[in-house]
Amino acid sequence: MYSILQKFHSGWAYVALLVLVIAVINAIIGMSSKKEFTLKDRKIALFGLIGTHVQLLIGLILYFVSPLGLDSLGQMSDKALRLTSLEHPLINLIAITLITIGWSKHKKLTTSESKFKTFSIFYGLGLVLILSRIPWSLWF
Repeated sequence: MYSILQKFHSGWAYVALLVLVIAVINAIIGMSSKKEFTLKDRKIALFGLIGTHVQLLIGLILYFVSPLGLDSLGQMSDKALRLTSLEHPLINLIAITLITIGWSKHKKLTTSESKFKTFSIFYGLGLVLILSRIPWSLWF
């Protein structure tokens, strides 16, 4: 089961990152071109939110069944174990929280510019945090 979850978590990460990058680029383009916020823009942002939340759920399950997760939490002197047991889950949880806040805040806004700006900031910060804590050595 661990192997299947690990492969799914790694594979879904590509999908989640791609959709999140598209959502951030779409928000930046929408903000800079001052276009109207449409249903298409909302769906792109929603898919970014859903993709990251699915990744979070699989990651949390994996964290508790993985030998690199909770079981190795006390071994902070090992850089690789610290990344997989503390830094990766914590920073990504913060990133997905920022993305969720961005989604929630956009619903209360009325202008297209403010919606695109909110998505640009919160989804962009989330993307940067996620990219900073991907265990690249395990991916390639």
